[in-house]
Amino acid sequence: MNACLIDTDVLVDHLRGEEKAYKFLEHMNAREATVFYSVISKAEIYSGIMPEEEESVASLFEGMEEVPVDGRVAEDAGRYRKAFLASHRLLLPDALIAASAKRAGAVLVTLNKRHYPMTDVEIQIPYKK
Repeated sequence: MNACLIDTDVLVDHLRGEEKAYKFLEHMNAREATVFYSVISKAEIYSGIMPEEEESVASLFEGMEEVPVDGRVAEDAGRYRKAFLASHRLLLPDALIAASAKRAGAVLVTLNKRHYPMTDVEIQIPYKK
């Protein structure tokens, strides 16, 4: 895997000190893979942190590449949501994260494979809880 986009759940585990999440990100950095995150994940994380956690959160994001939501990502996300809203109850944040991974050409690393029913984005579960 040359590039991956880390989903919010794995980032939260890392911030909470989950050793498996830390080791996974360490392994990706050692392989010199490009590690991306979606601005949606950034917003989700910043919405739930305490002021004393801001420095560690900022440090985590500094070590990765940001994928912004632009028009192309928005279009892909809209198509995903339209296709999977009725069958999978696909949430807009998940559609945007999947579309970000697609546009970055990255594997989507998540613990919640069921949140991502689309078939044109490769999904990897990095560890078991």
